[in-house]
Amino acid sequence: MIFETIAKTGHEEVVYCHNKDAGLKAIIAIHNTVLGPALGGLRMWPYKTEQDAVNDVLRLSRGMTYKNAVAGLNLGGGKAVIIGDPSKDKSEALFRAFGRFVNSLNGRYITAEDVGIDVNDMEYVFRETEYVTGVHQVHGGSGDPSPFTAYGTLQGLMAALNFRHGNEDVGKYSYAVQGAGHVGSEFIKLLREQGAKVFVTDINKDAVQRCVDELGCEAVGLDEIYDVDADVYSPCALGGTVNEQTIDRIKAKIICGAANNQLANDAIGDELTRRGVLYAPDYAVNAGGVMNVSLEIDGYNRERAMRMMRTIYYNLGRIFEISKSENVATYKAADRLAEERIESIGKIKLPHMGNGGTRFAGRMRGQ
Repeated sequence: MIFETIAKTGHEEVVYCHNKDAGLKAIIAIHNTVLGPALGGLRMWPYKTEQDAVNDVLRLSRGMTYKNAVAGLNLGGGKAVIIGDPSKDKSEALFRAFGRFVNSLNGRYITAEDVGIDVNDMEYVFRETEYVTGVHQVHGGSGDPSPFTAYGTLQGLMAALNFRHGNEDVGKYSYAVQGAGHVGSEFIKLLREQGAKVFVTDINKDAVQRCVDELGCEAVGLDEIYDVDADVYSPCALGGTVNEQTIDRIKAKIICGAANNQLANDAIGDELTRRGVLYAPDYAVNAGGVMNVSLEIDGYNRERAMRMMRTIYYNLGRIFEISKSENVATYKAADRLAEERIESIGKIKLPHMGNGGTRFAGRMRGQ
């Protein structure tokens, strides 16, 4: 049924990658390459079924198309998943085998780190292919994208505060942050630096305790985070937390966080609008990481990356204004912005077929 499925989702290509000796079971999904080669992270997760992995990679890769389009990047959308437990199944052979599959696509897909993956894993992938971003700085890369994703999320938050309250004073408001991982903890640091009250939860109790001890946050239970009387709810872990079971419990009037696919479905987005809750579309908010690693293609520059993050603020402002003027939910306004850019560029460009113009200037191997 895969062809029927991708006909509905609009994917160009789905690649199943298997290497028995390395224990590799991976899927690469390329959604759309009209704007350029498909860039999107590699996720490692112990999926219960292979179908769950397929569903996830198709959903995430489509999201990358929209994220890259709204971010103004000359990149399409793709994603990859490895079926496995990142706490015990990682190996050099596994990631090098994956790297070879990426390389076989000849530049149509460029990978990066995502959930369950770190910069050390990317080092192994980089040994087998040039088509990887987020490599260590010693190779001319940008390293861990988490701080940039967090900083971009802060820009999105400021845009939401300005639209709702007419100011960008982050420290005046309180935040219920779900997730204290790589990105979540960096985002929490930025909030606390401005004096904001932060409630935090995470499945990792040690991560929560570090936020309490080192940053002065208040810990709450995994399920209790939805009942916190905070001004902003910030999902920074896995997606789908704004759903039929939680929407009545969330008291915040702004939802803005770094997680992907925060809404369980479109109907939830429509209901948030009806209730007067301002939802900052996730893929527009969390684009800082992909903006940062995308600069490796032409030669990485940190100062340029930080300047790019500010465009997230202006992108969110455009989305909120479209939502207001056209009386549509913010997620629809974001989709419209992305689709209009893809359509207009699609009139002058065909899908990217690989091996054309991907440069990776300033890269150094063998260090």
